[in-house]
Amino acid sequence: MLFSLIIPVYNRPDEVDELLESLTHSTYKEIFEIVLVEDGSSLVCKEVAQKYGDRLDISYYYKDNSGPGDSRNYGMKKARGDYFIIFDSDCIIPKEYLSVVDTALKQDYVDCFGGPDQALDSFSDIQKAINFAMTSFLTTGGIRGGSEKIGKFQPRSFNMGLSRKGFEASKGFGNIHPGEDPDLSIRLWNLGFETKLFPNAYVYHKRRIDWDKFSVQVNKFGKARPILNSWYPKYSKLTFFFPSIFIIGFFISFLLMLVFNFDSLLQLYFVYFLVLFLVSSYQNKSIKIGYLSLIAVWKQFYGYGLGFIKSYFKVIILKQKPQEAFPELFFKI
Repeated sequence: MLFSLIIPVYNRPDEVDELLESLTHSTYKEIFEIVLVEDGSSLVCKEVAQKYGDRLDISYYYKDNSGPGDSRNYGMKKARGDYFIIFDSDCIIPKEYLSVVDTALKQDYVDCFGGPDQALDSFSDIQKAINFAMTSFLTTGGIRGGSEKIGKFQPRSFNMGLSRKGFEASKGFGNIHPGEDPDLSIRLWNLGFETKLFPNAYVYHKRRIDWDKFSVQVNKFGKARPILNSWYPKYSKLTFFFPSIFIIGFFISFLLMLVFNFDSLLQLYFVYFLVLFLVSSYQNKSIKIGYLSLIAVWKQFYGYGLGFIKSYFKVIILKQKPQEAFPELFFKI
């Protein structure tokens, strides 16, 4: 089986350099190819690709900007492989990754898989805090690959595998972003394909974002979810509402304390954040990262929750077309 590694990139030559460097240390003994798709960048990574040309089988393509989903589709159409593995450009790949995936596919083949992400010691404290917020069972319930059930898993496109057969049947990613990865997973299910979590096929996801970018990102995640629920109501889950309920509950609790001096509900929030602080501090061996994790979790819940409420009202209640309600979530292909 020939693996084709599909990597869309937009103005990130330094990230691509780190990613390709990590792949030169792969312990996988078989041939694999890398397909780099430059999505209309002004800071191109062509020279970076050429730098590794004698050590890795790399194909480089430049195209007009049309978003990460369409760029992944473009790369898969150009690739030679039987099985595509999709990474974000801000990932660093463990040397055993391809061997782990190869073994897992041989033991129990599946047409689409996803893996979790972890943080390297070299990541900044904010990156580690954001990684905790995005992956901890205490915050996301494991939906990004840390603990979600292995079957019926919705792979995330920073670390995702897709067979050529699955790609050709589904036509790949749609033009919504974010949300293109769960959209693809659900369409694959409806076509009769299976998805699965490979818990040991993790990558180091650098998440090159600051607090402001993180807030914008999670707000878009929140807006995308009611759109997906409207498209695929069968796969809507109560857990998708949790961040919005969490935020509404927090402000109600605060109001009850101010008006009626009733603080029992607010104390529950204090206990929850205390647990977050202790768990993150222990896992990251840093009180500072524990504190920063509280900021990350609040921004995650607040941004996602408000985005979800706004989208739910427009798309579900008012029945507005998603492309008209939130044009910023859709790339023109």
